[in-house]
Amino acid sequence: MSTIPDDSSLEKRVRALAARLLEQGRRLATAESCTGGWIAKCCTDQPGSSAWFERGFVSYSDAAKHDALGVDAQVLQFAGAVSEAVARQMAAGALAHSAADVALAVTGIAGPDGGSEEKPVGTVWFAWDVAGTVESECMVFAGDRDAVRRQAVAHALDGLAARL
Repeated sequence: MSTIPDDSSLEKRVRALAARLLEQGRRLATAESCTGGWIAKCCTDQPGSSAWFERGFVSYSDAAKHDALGVDAQVLQFAGAVSEAVARQMAAGALAHSAADVALAVTGIAGPDGGSEEKPVGTVWFAWDVAGTVESECMVFAGDRDAVRRQAVAHALDGLAARL
């Protein structure tokens, strides 16, 4: 992503996603770690979002991922919180613990600390569960903490819209 999305850009993305969800009669649940509920906030900023947004989980700690979403403790221990396996289990957990039929999950390292050689700051794993089909993707975003998080929010929204 070449430019950092601003609030207006995120709002446009949400409106497009909302239209698709409404068109298809679907409801969304979010499971967020590094974005800290930012995706849910963007969704619920839209008037009428209760027609398509079911709930959001902010599972920042490993314990929260396990307790609220059912992410396997061994997967957290061996793959790490920022991994494909965890993102996929977060999406599945959001569906299992809600009345939604579509979910997105985000887990990553927004920085400025916490990165490693294998998982540098800016690494974010995404998972989207639509009609039982789960897809995942890893991105590495540049910029400071705010830039990484903004790009992650935009990518999560765009990724779900593309899969609907």
